[in-house]
Amino acid sequence: MIDWTDAYNNMGHIPGGPDYPPRWMAEAAAFREAMLAEGHAELDIPYGETPRNRFDLFRPEGKPNGLLVFVHGGWWIAFEKSVWSHLARGALAAGWAVVIPSYTLAPDVRIAEITREIGQAIEAAAKHGVGPIRLAGHSAGGHLVTRMVCRDTPLSAAVLARFRRVTSISGLHDLRPLMKIAANEKLRIDAAEARAESPALLEPLPDARVACAVGAEERPEFLRQNDLLANIWFGLEARTSSLHIPGCHHFNVVDGMKDRDSPLTRLILGEDE
Repeated sequence: MIDWTDAYNNMGHIPGGPDYPPRWMAEAAAFREAMLAEGHAELDIPYGETPRNRFDLFRPEGKPNGLLVFVHGGWWIAFEKSVWSHLARGALAAGWAVVIPSYTLAPDVRIAEITREIGQAIEAAAKHGVGPIRLAGHSAGGHLVTRMVCRDTPLSAAVLARFRRVTSISGLHDLRPLMKIAANEKLRIDAAEARAESPALLEPLPDARVACAVGAEERPEFLRQNDLLANIWFGLEARTSSLHIPGCHHFNVVDGMKDRDSPLTRLILGEDE
């Protein structure tokens, strides 16, 4: 029998795992303070009615080249936007504005409602700039951004027309195994929701461009989930790619977003095309 909770357990398999969240929060707080001092940040912009329906907006020097929306992970049950502010650094250095939203967490809502909220956040963020939009998300956030380019997307045609690239970083694309993990006590995923909310079981929008990136040192299930979507959606005529980033695990794979010239930042911004 497979221990599915262990198969998806990053904290217990990454050396020094518990040290990462406080490190992220400290770096994010210092970044926000600097951006506010420079007049390049606007925090807690509302996009919906619930307390967590807020996003932070970071602006580069000069006119932005476009807008990147980054959606955080945490199993849909943990974290919020302010933990991840520092990940805007690479895109900002490339001249892109960056939005990082929070969203209501399980068990207060189910995953389908979180999908709807992220659609709301992107629609609202799109009004804060012109030009192309890129989406990126990590872990549960990778699931949420790829849901935006499924045929039942909550997004408007006008916003979708501005998309050029969606990047799922260590994303969860088939929710069926997650019905067997301990966290499902809060997530409450059942067979019907797994079918309705798994991008790998849904059809992509025509001409969807999706990059799937994962740390090469991640748990086997995250490697499988990464490659799964790229393979299935390629067969459905989406433009997909799969990248295994050497030397990275689930907690440090996003560090590349802090570097303007990293392979991850270039992938997210579509500079690899």
